Amino acid sequence: MPGTHEYTVDIDWQGNLGTGTSGYRDYSRQVEIRSIAADPIAGSADKPFRGDPERWNPEQLLLAALAQCHLLSYLYAAVTAGVVVTDYRDAAVGTLTEDGAASGAFTDVLLRPVVTVASAEMVEAATAAHAEAHRLCFIANSVNFPVRHEPTILVAESPGVGSVTA
Repeated sequence: MPGTHEYTVDIDWQGNLGTGTSGYRDYSRQVEIRSIAADPIAGSADKPFRGDPERWNPEQLLLAALAQCHLLSYLYAAVTAGVVVTDYRDAAVGTLTEDGAASGAFTDVLLRPVVTVASAEMVEAATAAHAEAHRLCFIANSVNFPVRHEPTILVAESPGVGSVTA
């Protein structure tokens, strides 16, 4: 059903060290990201930009959004294709290129899902479901850089039979 959906988040900067933004080194980049009925996320800038490496940075959050969107779209595509997914892991990588003028942009994201399916007969459809998931993913459809995927499909082990990689 076509429609418009609105999403909200609240951002609370926690970095005033007493003098606000009186200088580039005079404030912390710590933030808290909240949404209705969800646990807060501790955020910061990336370490090279004076951030706290123990907190999520915006670049990681964008990458996580892309990977999660693909996962959720993939599970839907798998169900519609008759594929039984028993496990799904991803080790996504995003590349951000600075432009030398205090800015930059993501230039590429590579999703590397490792999907386990219930039987060997599902491998071909499981592989094809990634293209459908990419087509369906709202977040991938919203960015101006390539979001590629290199899936690995495994077959769940049956008693006495090892897993198969496709």
